This record gives sequence, C-alpha cells and structure tokens, in this order.
Amino acid sequence: MSLSVQQRGSIFLVVTVCLLVVGICAPFSGHDLQRAMQIAIGVCAVLYRVSVPSAERLVDRPTVLGLMLIITLGLVSAALAHQPLWAFTEVALVISCGAIAVAFALLRRQGGERLDRVLILIVVLLCLIKSIQYLYAGVLALSHGERELDLDALLIGFSNKRFYGQFQTFTLPLLALPLLIPTVSRSLRAVVFTLLCVWWLIAIGGGTRGTWLGMAVAGVVLALLGPWGRRWLAWQLAAMVGGMLLYGLAFTVLADYLGIRMSAGASDRLTTSLSGRGPIWWQAWHMLAEHPWLGFGPMHFADIANKIAAHPHQAILQWASEWGVPSALCVATLAWRGGWATLGVLRERMLSSERSDLLRLCLFAALIGALVQSMVDGVIVMPNSQVWLALIVGWLMGLHVWQGPVTPAMPLAWTAWKGLSVLAVGLLIVIAVRDVPHLQQAQREYLGTHDNFLQPRFWAQGVIAR
Repeated sequence: MSLSVQQRGSIFLVVTVCLLVVGICAPFSGHDLQRAMQIAIGVCAVLYRVSVPSAERLVDRPTVLGLMLIITLGLVSAALAHQPLWAFTEVALVISCGAIAVAFALLRRQGGERLDRVLILIVVLLCLIKSIQYLYAGVLALSHGERELDLDALLIGFSNKRFYGQFQTFTLPLLALPLLIPTVSRSLRAVVFTLLCVWWLIAIGGGTRGTWLGMAVAGVVLALLGPWGRRWLAWQLAAMVGGMLLYGLAFTVLADYLGIRMSAGASDRLTTSLSGRGPIWWQAWHMLAEHPWLGFGPMHFADIANKIAAHPHQAILQWASEWGVPSALCVATLAWRGGWATLGVLRERMLSSERSDLLRLCLFAALIGALVQSMVDGVIVMPNSQVWLALIVGWLMGLHVWQGPVTPAMPLAWTAWKGLSVLAVGLLIVIAVRDVPHLQQAQREYLGTHDNFLQPRFWAQGVIAR
C-alpha cells in the first residue's frame, strides 16, 4: 500500500528528529557523528523530495538561474582543483544542504501551521535535554570536591564549545516564540522563560563571542521591525539577565563558598583578540588574490596545511578563496535577495500576532545571528550548523508569501536539481563508507605528528593536504 504525501512527510520528520537528537544530545557525539547524521538527513531529504510530486514554487526564476551558475562554477572549480574528489565532495555537501532546505520547505507548505508547533516543540525538547545535561554536569562538578572546575567540561556532545555556541545561535531566537504567542498560558510561559534563562546561562558560560555578537545584531535588527520585534528583544534581554544571575550565583558565589577555582570562564573571553584568525584570514586572502576567478577549489583551504585551522573562520573569505570571487558574489546576491524578500514580508505584517508571522520573525532573527557569526566562525563548515542553516532557510521558504506574480516554473532546471541531489548524496555515502572504518586510526596518526590538535573540516581531522 502506497503512503500518502502526509505520511511520507511525517516519516521524514520523525527520522530527522531522531537523527538530530542522537547527533546533538548523545554524550558520545562529536564532529564525525554529526557529519554522518547530516549525510543521513540529506539522504532522507532527497528520498522525500523525489517521492513527493509537487508543483510548489519555492523560489523565483532569478534564484534558480543564480543557483545553476553557482553549481556550475563549483563543478568547474572542483574539476580543476588539486584534489578533485575532495572538491566534488564539498560541492555535493552544498547540494545536499540545498536538498534539506527544499525538503523542509515542502514539508512546511504541505503540513501548514500544525508543523510550526512541531518545530518549536522539537527546539524546546533539544534545548531541555542539553540544559539538563549541563546542569547535571555542573552539580556533579561542584559537589565532587575538586579544587578547580573547567567550565568547558560541562559542554557535552560537541567537539568544540564554538560548535555548541553555533547551535545556540540558531535556537536562542526560536526558543522565545512561545513567550510571544498571546494564547500561551502563564504557567507554560514561565517554564519556557526559565528554560531560556538556562539556555542563556550556557551561552554565557560557553564563552562563544560569535554567539554574543550574532544575538546582539539580531536584537538590533528586530528592534526595528515593529512591536513584536521589540517584545522579542525584551524577552531575550530579560532571559540574558536571568542567565547572568544564574552564572554569578553558581560559578562565582557558590564556587567561592566551596573554594573552587573557575577556569575557562566567561570573563576570560571578554577580549578583542582574534584568537588566531588573523593568519588564516591572510591565507584565504592570498588564495583568492592568486586564483580570483575559480578559487583553489571547494574544501581546498584544507589542502594548504597550517597550524591553526582547516577553514578560515570567515564565510566570505572561505567561499571566495575556494570557489572564486564570482561565485561568492553570486551567493551574496542570492542571500541579499532572500533576506530582503523576507524583510519585506516582516515589515508588511509587523503588527500581526499570527503564529506563522511570529515564527517568521524568530526564524529571521536566527538567520541574522548565524550569518553574523559566520563572519568570525565556521558556521558554514560544521555539520550540525549546516543542517540548522538549511532548516531555517527551508522553513522561511515554506512560510514565504509572494509579493507579486510568480514567474513560470523551470521544469528542466528542477529535474536537473533532482538528479544532482541524488548524485550528491550518493557521493557523500561513498565517502562515508570509505572513511568511517578508518577515522580513528587516521586521527591517531595525525595527532601523533601535529601537536595533538585536530582541525575539523569534512571530518574531525579535516586537513586534506598530504
């Protein structure tokens, strides 16, 4: 018996949620498991898109043409790269992220407002699990009798605290949605606000300055988008103050009383240093200056070994140095068009209290925060962040209200997109099957000769230079 469209969408959503829970909440999780999770979600997204016939228009003709140009330039750059297989793998990763975004957009279009509730429930569930993990680890650490507490040790499930911070940049804006909805009961609102305070406590204790910067810019933008944007900002500021109070009580007052010294605290991150980004930014700049048209090839920043990172921690420099300046300009143009179109809908509906309009506001804040953070961090590199970026963009596409007549569809382009998506996830599966059995051995060999320091890119050991 064939499954209905709604049943297929439900299966895709349930499988995706299970993969997200394992990839984010499992104590043994890390970069490599999250990459495998991302590949699995990409496979599910492609299967869902291929199995669901849909005439839904998600983007306009200029966007389709721009995406075709970006992919074409990427394929040419990959073919000319020093290591074509890794370059094609990066292109496949980008296409799979696009497939995930399309799948979520179609899911929202077909499921309607009911799925908005499901999305927020998922966000609340994930944040609740991570908050319980953090608080439990904190209670154990404070009661264990040790004389020193490393706050970084409380951040479980991510290979690096900055990756944890990226996840918080996506979820902090969304977690405020129940506080905005007028029909939510006072008791439920109190529970969600408490969770948001704890989530801010973790963001402060984690010390990811990119998260602080992204949320600050998102707050300024939303303050200009009407009364609901300012209410969102007020709730975030109140929760941030609550998080600061919790941080002070737990890790200053109580820790001093118990005679425990803190390390890796929030105050240690209150600096203006670049944390080693200067040299890798210069490396990316020299790469794009040497090969401005097609770049060195996708993922090929990792083909030039350095002692800091396998990516430049700056989205524009990374794309321009690897894919070329024309491709980077095209990506920036599409991002600007999409953001401007969403901004137009937000301004038109700034007084609306409909759940979908409030969700659009929170999604836009998450997108602004992530894009700002990508200027100083690897948001477009880390697997979990790529999935959440695709989810945010896809959901905004599903919510979008077209301002004018939509141009006719381009069936040939969408057929080509389906074929490319299948080939992309197929290549990613091949790479995973080839590498996963040998990842630990390869990491041990790399750590033995590189100062016991991994540089994540595709895998946790992401340097492809040999």
